[in-house]
Amino acid sequence: MILVTGGAGFIGSNFVLDWLAQSDEPVLNLDALTYAGNMENFAALDGDPRHVFVHGDICDRALLDRLLAEHRPRAVLHFAAESHVDRSIHGPAAFVRTNVEGTFTLLEAARAHWSRLSDAERAAFRFHHVSTDEVYGSLEPGEPAFTETHLYQPNSPYSASKAASDHLVRAWFHTYGLPVLTTNCSNNYGPFHFPEKLIPLMIVSALAGKPLPIYGDGLNVRDWLYVKDHCSAIRAVLAGGRPGEVYNIGGWNERTNRQIVDAICALLDELRPDPAGAHRRLIKFVTDRPGHDRRYAIDARKIERELGWRPAESFETGIRKTVQWYLDHQGWVERVQSGAYRDWLAQHYGAAA
Repeated sequence: MILVTGGAGFIGSNFVLDWLAQSDEPVLNLDALTYAGNMENFAALDGDPRHVFVHGDICDRALLDRLLAEHRPRAVLHFAAESHVDRSIHGPAAFVRTNVEGTFTLLEAARAHWSRLSDAERAAFRFHHVSTDEVYGSLEPGEPAFTETHLYQPNSPYSASKAASDHLVRAWFHTYGLPVLTTNCSNNYGPFHFPEKLIPLMIVSALAGKPLPIYGDGLNVRDWLYVKDHCSAIRAVLAGGRPGEVYNIGGWNERTNRQIVDAICALLDELRPDPAGAHRRLIKFVTDRPGHDRRYAIDARKIERELGWRPAESFETGIRKTVQWYLDHQGWVERVQSGAYRDWLAQHYGAAA
């Protein structure tokens, strides 16, 4: 069995679904079910004994100790995090609690669990920490992409909290020998993405005929990674990554925010034309957010060289699949936006919701 934290969030739920589509190894899924955690994502797994869900907080050491002792997972995959930059600006305390204190608590629980394993089990155990390229700060146009040895220069409360968690994970390897793996990924997109982030927000807003707000001049650059490619990379690192190492995961897809919105509008014009006119008419530039990093870019050559991983999707194929998914799952979007999905949780999971 593997333990996945934050498994009801966007990336975590995609990982759990992909894992169980390719493996019979059970998943112990621990999630606090905050606003972005959505158990409706697992409707296809309803009644599947391979998916063991626990509603709980990674800051709860007693719960972690009990779960680790009872289920004895061979690996911990740590996705749980507060991750929205805008929210971190307005409420940084939650980011410090979950991303720093939560990671510390999980590391200590995992270390205690690991120390009680047999020699063979200790050698096979892994603690995989899922992090972000935002810990590296911002790049200027033309600067080389982030490598695994790039200086940490976080610029938002979110990225600072993730940088702190990365440092804790590194220290637990060097001080205690806990066999850790860290992956720093670029911006993900794809199915089940909560509609506060750029791509799902633009899709959902355009379908509703609402303004499409773009920060500043729209020229901030991100490297976009289709979420299912991220999941395959994590599986590769878990299977073959060297303990103590960091692997950057990127999509080789740098795009400005304006290019992203233009691509979404063009696809919607094709797939769901609006009688009122082209969707680009809805674009509206708004005041930039504080400390907005100008450019991120991931150099993913290390994971390709050592583990043979490359993304399967180009941006063009991935964004088409993403737009189509939202067109096909508008009920999911409506329930997320209205909060009605929580009624579904209460019905299907009772106290777990």
